[in-house]
Amino acid sequence: MALEIQNEVLKVEIAKQGAEIRKVKHMENGLDYMWTGDKTYWGRVSPVLFPIVGRLKEDQYQLNGKTFTMSQHGFLRDVEFEVDKHTTNSISFVFHSDGQFRHMYPYEFTAYIHYSLQGESLAVRWEIINKNAEEMYFSIGAHPAFRLPLIEDETMEDYSLHITPAKDKEVIEYELKDALIHEKGAANDIEEIPLSNSLFKNDALVYSNIDKVKLASHKSENGVEVLFGNFPFVGVWSPYGEDGKIAPFVCIEPWYGIADTYDATGDMKEKLGVQKLKKGETFTSEYHIKFY
Repeated sequence: MALEIQNEVLKVEIAKQGAEIRKVKHMENGLDYMWTGDKTYWGRVSPVLFPIVGRLKEDQYQLNGKTFTMSQHGFLRDVEFEVDKHTTNSISFVFHSDGQFRHMYPYEFTAYIHYSLQGESLAVRWEIINKNAEEMYFSIGAHPAFRLPLIEDETMEDYSLHITPAKDKEVIEYELKDALIHEKGAANDIEEIPLSNSLFKNDALVYSNIDKVKLASHKSENGVEVLFGNFPFVGVWSPYGEDGKIAPFVCIEPWYGIADTYDATGDMKEKLGVQKLKKGETFTSEYHIKFY
């Protein structure tokens, strides 16, 4: 079931399953921005990744002497959320773990996902509440997929990624091999990356210390901009097909976490990018997507 919010510029549909953005339509230019979820390429649109981002080494991790199994990106994207609040231009979803996932994740939590419209922008805010008598370890990330090309007479090659590094921080580039992370080193000359059929041949582009990523056309100047200052990582991805072509969408993914490194120990407490939350505390973070 999809619920709707809108303002004078945008109309947004969000599903209760996964609290996932399904559609965004710009009321002034008439464009639909989100990927359709066609399973031919990828059957999702904008899943929330929790309590891991990416893949675990051998799909397992250890915590306090116990081994747990969990598939890529975790389980929150597949649960049914409840509506907490709903106004014309905002909506909040909530999910209580209530012991449902203790076989794969030994923590209890409450997750809120808030959406609100501000002109041409959609604000997305996460709250994760630790309901345990101990520290809780987790990662969380976004995975929105944007339809391309946006205009019928354009091609994928008419678009570029425009990347803004965080001020006074070194940008590190990573690569994925067999879905595990390898550090490549300092990233240079990444401010503009033209889209091409070969760009994601080796999987996602992954960086640390990025403030925003803009995906824009050289012809129409339409596109999207994802702003996420202070997120430690970002991934940019599209499936690479057997025909050697890029899929008709690109994901821009701000992350508080990252896939396991190739040399990871498997201990969740030592995992690269893992977040720690003390008893009774709340993790909060927010990012914005501008549609133009």
